[in-house]
Amino acid sequence: MTMTILALPAQAKVTSYLTGNVADVNSSLTGPVYDLGGGGSDVDEAIQWMINEVRGCTNCSTKVDVVIIRASGGAGYNEPIYDMDGVDSVETLVIHSREDANRADVVNIVTNAEVIFFAGGDQCEYTRNFKGTQLENAIESVNKRGGGIGGTSAGAMIQSDLVYNACSDTVGTREALEDPYEDILFTYNLFEWPNMKDTLVDTHFYQRDRMGRIMTFIARQLRDGISESVLGIAVDEETSVVVDKNGLARVMGKNLAYFVLGDHIPEKCEPQKTLTFSDYKIWKLRKGDTFDLKNRSTQPDYLVSVENGRLTSDPY
Repeated sequence: MTMTILALPAQAKVTSYLTGNVADVNSSLTGPVYDLGGGGSDVDEAIQWMINEVRGCTNCSTKVDVVIIRASGGAGYNEPIYDMDGVDSVETLVIHSREDANRADVVNIVTNAEVIFFAGGDQCEYTRNFKGTQLENAIESVNKRGGGIGGTSAGAMIQSDLVYNACSDTVGTREALEDPYEDILFTYNLFEWPNMKDTLVDTHFYQRDRMGRIMTFIARQLRDGISESVLGIAVDEETSVVVDKNGLARVMGKNLAYFVLGDHIPEKCEPQKTLTFSDYKIWKLRKGDTFDLKNRSTQPDYLVSVENGRLTSDPY
């Protein structure tokens, strides 16, 4: 593995870790596809699936270049992903600022990738540093070419259409249900992936009891007039939801994913008041189960309501 420091005069340094071939493979791509990881241990099967989908084959000679984007940390992803089938190189970029995200050398590396993966961390840093930059354009160009875009934890959350950015504070289920507005901020129009319109991703889901939290986030979009219908994609740790180019989502990994639909104006969603919202529609998916994001079902596995800040039944 080679570590380089990308530096231009009067600019902060960007750390780059490269494993593999420095030359660009420039492969023809057959995506776009996505990998939404729920945090904890990564689902290698999902990352390999993404690589195979964009190169259009398994056990073939076609190679891809993978770029890891993170706000802190090091080269922990390089060797494991480089050892996967079909990988020509893995380059990690540690991006700290909007200035970093507008640098020509950084943008060039990302533009030439076939697969991009966002490490976990802080989605506020990602949204503040990426939105409206040349890096955002470069990432979107990989998507348009048919590449793969993946991420885990915060790196998955920023891929939804509606992003809880945690720029004020991180809230849990209890706080969110008690006051749907306090310290709850969103970012819009960061990435607009096909078949992901009006979605909101949350992660570490069952492990941190975030059902009430995502219900609140959904209610906010409806009350604030952002969307008329919002689908939450909630992913447990050690689990991924992968999405193919036709919009078919599939669960991979050890645990579960929940799809949570809010499709009407909340009965009560106001600052400093508890949330009331009737009949969230919930689909509970295990490994191998699918959900069609292009032609979304309206027949849930079960319904759960919130009355005065309390869930009326077990949402899991």
